[in-house]
Amino acid sequence: MLKILIADDHQIVRRGLQMTIDAEKDMRVVGEAGNGAQVLPLIKKHSPDVVLLDMQMPEMDGVDALKQLRGEFPVLPVLILTTFSDDAHIYAALRAGASGFLLKEMNGDDLISAIRGAAQGKPQLHPDIARRLMSRAQMPDDPFASLTERERDILKLLGRGMSNKEIALELTLTEMTVKGYVSDLFAKLGVNDRTQAALMAVRFGLVKPEEL
Repeated sequence: MLKILIADDHQIVRRGLQMTIDAEKDMRVVGEAGNGAQVLPLIKKHSPDVVLLDMQMPEMDGVDALKQLRGEFPVLPVLILTTFSDDAHIYAALRAGASGFLLKEMNGDDLISAIRGAAQGKPQLHPDIARRLMSRAQMPDDPFASLTERERDILKLLGRGMSNKEIALELTLTEMTVKGYVSDLFAKLGVNDRTQAALMAVRFGLVKPEEL
C-alpha cells in the first residue's frame, strides 16, 4: 500500500486528489498539509512513500518546504503540482530536488501513473513541462562529450523512466554496476538526480519529451 501525503492550500484541490488516490486499491492518502510549514512534521508523523507538493502556499512556499524536507529525507519522492504560470518556481524546485512535475489539470489516470512511477524512483515529467524547461535551459553545447558509449546508453534508458533494475535487465548488467554508472553520470553532467539528468537527455536529443 503506497502512502501519499498531499500539500496544497486549496481544500477543494486536496479533496479531489484524495478522492482520485483513495479510489485505488494499492494507495491511500495518509495526511494533508494546508501550508508549507506543515509538510515536514506530517512527513515525520506519517512516513509517506510519495509527497504531492503545491508550489504556492502560505507561511512557507513549496520550494522552501522542499528544501527543508530534503535536509532530512533526501530520497523521498516529491512530485510538484504546478501550472504553466509557475516557470520560476519550477526551476527553483528542480534545483531543490523535485522528483517530477505534474500539471494541476492532468487527468486522474495520469496522476495515478505518475505516483506509481515516482514511488519506483522514476522521474515524472509531463512532456509539455519538459519542453518548456528545455527551451529556456542554458547548457554547454555538448554536455555529453565526456560520456562513454555505455554511459550514453544508460542515460537514454534513465531518461525514458527506467529504474536501475530495469536498465540492468535491458543491458545485461548487474544492478550494482548500473548504480555505479548512474553515480558517475551525475558527477560528469553536474546534476543531482534522475530528473535533472532526464531533462538534459531531452534537451540534447537523446530522449524525446514524450518518452519521459
